[in-house]
Parts: sequence; structure tokens; C-alpha cells
Amino acid sequence: MPNVMMTLISSIALAAAMVSSQAVASDDNVFGWVEKATLQPWGTEVKAKLDSGALTSSLDARDIEMFEKDDEDWVRFRLKLEDQESGEVFSDVLERPLYRELRVRGAGGLDERPVVLLNVCMGDTVYEEQFSLRNREEMNYPLLLGRRTISHLGLLDVRETFMQEPDCGDDADVVAHDPDNDDPSDKS
Repeated sequence: MPNVMMTLISSIALAAAMVSSQAVASDDNVFGWVEKATLQPWGTEVKAKLDSGALTSSLDARDIEMFEKDDEDWVRFRLKLEDQESGEVFSDVLERPLYRELRVRGAGGLDERPVVLLNVCMGDTVYEEQFSLRNREEMNYPLLLGRRTISHLGLLDVRETFMQEPDCGDDADVVAHDPDNDDPSDKS
């Protein structure tokens, strides 16, 4: 009789998992592990890797330089990104207030990176998110979206790619960064 009971419990669990996965698959807010994202306000479409192993999102930036402006810390950097839709290269020097500095410990030792707030369109919504700036030229994806950003998006299906098209017009919803959700002890 115990084997019959275990078989029944296993069948119920399997059926529940199948119903659950079908519900997830029909959800409009499911993103794959690689998606197209549009950096705003430039409208540059890039490939983004959704990486649940990273907390803070990261953007490919070159010639990163810290400076002071009106007694505040700022960052000047150059973006050089290939637009996935047009194939054109977007290259511009930007200046943004320094949001914070990020310390990352990896195999190569300790790395300090500036973090700025930028807008990214995912699906039909614009999100103001924290991005650490780093030369990602040798990486496959110029944009990495970490858990902070993923938590705003919806669900992540690690089996799929390109489930959502970025479509953020002038009337798109904008989710502003909420500094109250920042963890002051966070180092990543």
C-alpha cells in the first residue's frame, strides 16, 4: 500500500507542476535569459543577458572617468553599442551623477566600478535602474541585467530567449528607481 500512496502523491505533484508551468508560460511578464532591451532616451536596441547570479546590472562603457561637477561626484563614459535592429553603431559620451561605487571581488581580485542610474525599456515598460559601468567589449552581451532589475520585470524562464520585444513609446509606463529599496550594506 505505501507504493500506491507514493505513486498517487507523485502523480498529483507532477500534475500540479504541469499546470503551474502552463500558467507561467501564458504569463505576459515572462522573460527569457537573453532579451532585447532598448536604452532610453537613445532608442538603441541591444542584447541583454538576464543573470540571476548578479545583483547589480552592468553596461558596457569605455573611457570611464570620475569628475566633480557642482561639488558632486559625476561619471563621464563612452557608450559604443551596435543597435540590434538597424546594425548601426551608437557611440556617444555621456555624463551622469555617480549613484554609488560598487566593489566586486572576483578571480582577478577586487574591482571598483562606478554605478549610475539609466533607463532601459524591457517589454512595454521603462525601468530606471542601477548600472555598474565596465568595459564589456570582450563579453557576448553589452548589457547584463541583475536580480534588482529582474525583480521588477516578472518571471525569468531560463530555457527561453527573446520572449519579449522592447516597445516603449512616449506613453510607456515608467518605473522610477526607489532608493528606499537599496540595501546600504549591499556590496554588489
